[in-house]
Amino acid sequence: MGKRRKPSPPSRARMAVLTTAMAAGSAVLASGTAHAEPSPNLASVKEQVDLLNEEAEQAIEKHNGFQARQQKLQAEANQIQEKVVRGQETMNELRTRLGAVAADQYRTNGIDPSVQLMLDSDPSAYLERASVQNQVSDSQANLLKQAQDEQRKLDQDRAEATATLAALDSVGTQLAEQKKDIQTKLAQAQEMLNKLSAEDRAKINAQQSAEKAKAEAQQAATAAAKDRASRSADRPDMNAPVPSATGRAGSIIAFAQAQLGKPYGWGKSGPATFDCSGLTSQAYRAAGVTISRTSEEQWKDGPHVDRANLQPGDLVFFYKDLHHVGLYIGDGKMIHAPRTGKNIEVLPISAMPYMGAVRPA
Repeated sequence: MGKRRKPSPPSRARMAVLTTAMAAGSAVLASGTAHAEPSPNLASVKEQVDLLNEEAEQAIEKHNGFQARQQKLQAEANQIQEKVVRGQETMNELRTRLGAVAADQYRTNGIDPSVQLMLDSDPSAYLERASVQNQVSDSQANLLKQAQDEQRKLDQDRAEATATLAALDSVGTQLAEQKKDIQTKLAQAQEMLNKLSAEDRAKINAQQSAEKAKAEAQQAATAAAKDRASRSADRPDMNAPVPSATGRAGSIIAFAQAQLGKPYGWGKSGPATFDCSGLTSQAYRAAGVTISRTSEEQWKDGPHVDRANLQPGDLVFFYKDLHHVGLYIGDGKMIHAPRTGKNIEVLPISAMPYMGAVRPA
């Protein structure tokens, strides 16, 4: 039996390959056991939450528009239906009178064919046939014509009521869809915030507060610079802070100031919560002025005002689609209802993309 040979030791190259493979395997195992989902980037989360809230506010103003349209259509439908009821009552009375005429004729010479026609068929057919009949007295003809005219108006009112109720149903569907869209966007924003730790949420709130403070500081610096320029030129500055408002503007601003700190509530016009256009419309109502319900419609409620000529009480609008509105209070600031999760506050108008101002008559 031959002598057994000892296995030769692995070469250096083979040892290197084995060592590398083991290290890689250890790394895979380590990553598999210790892997954790990376925490979301705060800046990215804040940006996405802000975008969702902005989109929600756009949807809210559309929702408000549908709601205003729904209320208007409902009022119109109620009025038309009241007309239909009154018209039917008039028709019933006329038919009773025609019945009396028919009974009287039956007792004498029989029922006049024209009266029989009116009682037995659609009054709208009467005049076409009665024009060739000379058997009707003037009083009967007038009564029949009155009934025919009343029936025509009644038919028109019924058709209008049907169309209005159909439009009301359509707007109701749109209102429900818009409400669902709003709830979806707000839920998405809240879900993103819920994934953050309490510490990270506090950081986002701190960032928002810092941004607001920065905007206020910039506005104050701009106002101070204008004031210095005005004094050096020895002339009045048209852009200097506006004195305390009085009269109608005073009433508007006093109402808005009384709402400071109340929470934003989409689709709400007070008294506990407001959205942006709900606050502005109610502030004007407090001063005895009726303006539209939505920011887009409020843009049409009066002459436009240059930024340099703003006065307390003016409506100030933001974003290209005019989905946000506030109340100018002077000194480059406004009172506005920001968005879901925030409270009514004072903010420089430079803090958002400014589009213009309106001074309702």
